[in-house]
Amino acid sequence: MLKIKIVAVGKVKEKYFAEGIAEYVKRISRYAEISLAEVKEENFSKEGESERRLAMKREGERILPELKGTIVCLAVEGKKLSSEKLAEKIEEFKRASSELTFVIGGSYGLDDAVKKRADFLLSFSDMTFPHTLMRLMLTEQLYRALTISAGTGYHK
Repeated sequence: MLKIKIVAVGKVKEKYFAEGIAEYVKRISRYAEISLAEVKEENFSKEGESERRLAMKREGERILPELKGTIVCLAVEGKKLSSEKLAEKIEEFKRASSELTFVIGGSYGLDDAVKKRADFLLSFSDMTFPHTLMRLMLTEQLYRALTISAGTGYHK
């Protein structure tokens, strides 16, 4: 069975996001073994490019040990895929490895060291989303992709 791990920076504080994520994790578990790993988010009182880079570097150092199998980083500069194409991509990844790790960065994004480890950069949009909302969106799309591959009726 495919193992999917989602590595994300920070904690989900909003109950409604946590409930939605939990629902999709439960649904995904029929198709794959899924786990979530949260790494500590950096908080800085000062804004500035050097502060952002330092935050991403520190978060990246926490993310790197969590990476296993085929690595997919969510990044605005990544490739945009339809739900059907994501299903095809996951099937392609499954042929290469039984483990698949998705990475969601923090408020400032992902450190280049993490992106360099990626086998694939995935973009959901050119827009910016809160990283906790992105977890909900990712789990829903993973569920959708897995149901597409299984030929069930969720994806219309």
